[in-house]
Amino acid sequence: MPITMAPENEIVVITRITGKDEIRHHLHELGLVEGEEITVVSNNGGNVILQSKGVRIALDEKMANRIMM
Repeated sequence: MPITMAPENEIVVITRITGKDEIRHHLHELGLVEGEEITVVSNNGGNVILQSKGVRIALDEKMANRIMM
């Protein structure tokens, strides 16, 4: 299930990242990797703000749908 389905303030673990190599590499550079525990700070119509390792990351719905929990 993509993280766009997670409620706000939910702590989830990334189980898989889908998409082309460039997308997966970009998310990896942001610190979003499989097995990482993240907090969904805000979920507004599919656009999400995540917190990972003390850093907040904003993703649009298209990018967020690539991250599975």
